Amino acid sequence: MALDEQKGVWKSGRGGGKGRATPKGRQLDDAAWEEVRALLGDRPRRRDLLIEFLHLIQDRYGHLSAAHLRALAEEMRLSMAEVWEVATFYAHFDTVREGEAPPPDLTIRVCDSLSCELAGSEALYQALSDGHDPSRVRVLRAPCMGRCDTAPVVEIGHRHVDHATFASIEATIDAGDFHPVIPDYEDFDAYVAGGGYAELKALRANGDWEKVQDDLASAGLRGMGGAGFPSGKKWGFVRANPGPRLMAVNGDEGEPGTFKDRYYLERTPHLVLEGMLIAAWAVKAERIYLYMRDEYPAVLKILATEIAALEAAGIVEPGYIDLRRGAGAYICGEESAMIESIEGKRGIPRLRPPYVAQDGIFGLPTLVHNIETLHWIARITREGHEIKSEVEHNDRKGMRSYSVSGRVAKPGVYLLPAGSTITDVIEAAGGMAEGHAFKAYQPGGPSSGLLPASLHDVPLDFDTLQPHGTFIGSAAVVVLSDKDSARDAALNMLRFFEAESCGQCTPCRVGCEKAVKLMQAETWDAPLLEDLCTVMADASICGLGQAAPNPIRLVMKHFPEEI
Repeated sequence: MALDEQKGVWKSGRGGGKGRATPKGRQLDDAAWEEVRALLGDRPRRRDLLIEFLHLIQDRYGHLSAAHLRALAEEMRLSMAEVWEVATFYAHFDTVREGEAPPPDLTIRVCDSLSCELAGSEALYQALSDGHDPSRVRVLRAPCMGRCDTAPVVEIGHRHVDHATFASIEATIDAGDFHPVIPDYEDFDAYVAGGGYAELKALRANGDWEKVQDDLASAGLRGMGGAGFPSGKKWGFVRANPGPRLMAVNGDEGEPGTFKDRYYLERTPHLVLEGMLIAAWAVKAERIYLYMRDEYPAVLKILATEIAALEAAGIVEPGYIDLRRGAGAYICGEESAMIESIEGKRGIPRLRPPYVAQDGIFGLPTLVHNIETLHWIARITREGHEIKSEVEHNDRKGMRSYSVSGRVAKPGVYLLPAGSTITDVIEAAGGMAEGHAFKAYQPGGPSSGLLPASLHDVPLDFDTLQPHGTFIGSAAVVVLSDKDSARDAALNMLRFFEAESCGQCTPCRVGCEKAVKLMQAETWDAPLLEDLCTVMADASICGLGQAAPNPIRLVMKHFPEEI
C-alpha cells in the first residue's frame, strides 16, 4: 500500500478515516541514529551520562543537530523535550534546528570578565568581529575562562591564547593547532617518589577518620570554594547518614577572577587527588564524581591521564573516580546545581532542606568539597595542622590562596596569611601596574562587589568583610585604578549575573535583567535599585541572586559621584 493511501492509526483533527502514518514530532533518522550509536559505542545508556554524550556529539560534529538529538533521545529512551532542554541550557552546546545553518568550523571565544575588560577585551572583540567573515569564523563573547592573570584571553577550539592580540590570534589560526597546551606538572611517578599516597595508604590500613577531622579543625580549614563551612564537620554530617555514600568534587571554578584551582591542578594535581581520596575514605564513599569545568581542557586531560595512573597502580579501582565535564554554566558551581548536572540534568539549584549531606547524587548522602580544600586536606594530613594554624597575621590564623588580577604589576596566585589586607596582596603582586594609582578592589569575585581604596586595612578573610557588606568568597581579587570606572565594573558584574542566571526563580532571572537596564541609565535611580536589591537578596533561591546586589549597593555607597 502506498504511503499516501495509508489511513494510519494516529488520529488528527476532525473527520473519520483521517490519520497519520507517523507519530507527531521529529522523526527518527536512521543515518543519524547509526552515527550516534557509533559514538556511544558500548557505553551504558544511563540517564546521568546525557551531558557526556552531548559532548561526544558536539566534539565530533561541531554542533548538535536536531537529527542527532532525536537519535540520542531514542537511544537513551528519553523524550526529545528532555534532551533538548538539557542541550540548550549549557553555553558550550550549539543546538541546530532543521533548516538552520550550523556554526562555522572555527569559533573564537573572547573572555569578557572584568579582568579581561580592563585589559582591552572589548576592543579585541570588535577587531576580531570586523576582521573575520562570520560565515567562516564565529566570534563570541564568553564568561571568565580562569586565566585572569594573562588577560586578555581568547579560546580558539580548545587552545587558549594568553595576553591575546589580533596578531597573536591570527598566528594561532594560521598554525591550525587548536588543542590545549599541557603544562609541565608533577605526574604520578614524581609524586610517589616524594612520598605521595603514603599517608593515604596508612590511613586505609589503620587510620582514624575522627583524628584527621580533628586535625582539619585544629588547622582552621574551611571550605575554599566560597561558603567557608568548616571542612571536617562535613565528614561527620555525611557519615551520620546510612550508606551507600558518594562524594562530589566541585571543580567548576566559574567565579570571574578566580583561577587558584587551575593553578594547583596544572602543577600538583596529585595533592588534590590524594586529598580527595582521603576525604572519600573518611566518609566511606563508594564512588567519586569529579566535576571539572569545560573551560579547563588542559586540566581535564591531566586529570584523565593521572586518574588512569592511579588505576594502573591499584590505588583505586577502575571507574571509582568518575571524571565529569561541565558544559559552560556558572550556576553549576553551586553544589546542588552541580549535582543536578552530574545526574545529566539542567544545572538548577535545589531547594533546601534536605541538604546534600543527606540527599545528594541519586538521593544518596554526598560529601562535596572544592579543589583547594582537597589540596589543603592532603597537605595538613602529610605535614600537620601547624602549616596553617601557626601562621598568624592581623589576629587571623591560617593561609589562603589569593587569585590576583587587574591593575597590578604581576597578576597571579599568591599564598599569603589569611589576615592579609589588600595592601599586602598588592605588594605581593609587585605593586600597582606602572602608571596606575589604587582606586578600588573586588575582594572575592563579582559576588563580593567593590570596596574603595580607603578600606585598605581590612583583613581579607572569613567573617572580616561582612561588616562592610561583602565577603571573601573565592578570594578572587581584582584591583582597579584611577583610570577605571567603578560604575562600569559593577555593570560588567551584573551583565555576568544576568547571562548566568539559571532562570528558575523570578527575583534572580528578572531582577538581574532589570538591574542591568537601570544601571545603563546616565543617572542611576538609587531608590528603585535598592528596592530591587532587597527583593533579589531576600527571595532568590541560591547565592547567585542573593549576592548579585552587592556590586550595586557598594558602588552606590562608596562611589556615589559616578552614578
